Amino acid sequence: MGNHPSSPKSSQAPELDAAMHRYAKGEDSAFAELYSGLAPRLQVFLRRVCGKQDLAEDLAQETLLRIHRARGSFAPQAAVVPWAYAIARNCYIDHMRGLKARIKLATPTDAGGEPVVPEPIAGIEASAEQEQIARQTAEVIERELQRMTMARREAFVLLRYEGLSVVEAAHVLGATPSAVKLRAFHAYEAIRKALAEMEPTSEEES
Repeated sequence: MGNHPSSPKSSQAPELDAAMHRYAKGEDSAFAELYSGLAPRLQVFLRRVCGKQDLAEDLAQETLLRIHRARGSFAPQAAVVPWAYAIARNCYIDHMRGLKARIKLATPTDAGGEPVVPEPIAGIEASAEQEQIARQTAEVIERELQRMTMARREAFVLLRYEGLSVVEAAHVLGATPSAVKLRAFHAYEAIRKALAEMEPTSEEES
């Protein structure tokens, strides 16, 4: 997985695209802008994929190092965000291979950090009940994400949380758009069923 082909052009982050193009041409000063724009995105993406904040931070740094090394291969008019996600995904896969990890990840996030999706309801007006429901929902979703296969989890995260198109996600994952849609569908279904099970029954309400 040493090659990281650049993604087709996207208007998702034109400022970052411009910074990456300058950096690829040898303008070292553009890296600061690139880092400030990419590092937070990469950490969030990797945290949702691996479920661990510390690991996500380490892998984000490794991703940025690989971006630096591969900057000469960045294609003109390409989009940097999907390209960076593809490199981040490769970093995570390499890490898991190094640990000889099993395909199924069984590490509950409450043992390694706070739930990451969705964000709890914010604001002074949010009631304690709403906040509790939001936390429970986040825990259920995170638990289901860690239970499902990596392929389905990645498709869900890229489409639902990172906002990539199906074509962009397919490029990141090295899969066909149809395969990405199917994986995301199964992920949505698993999460939907899990959320339905947490709804109170009539006996519990009475």
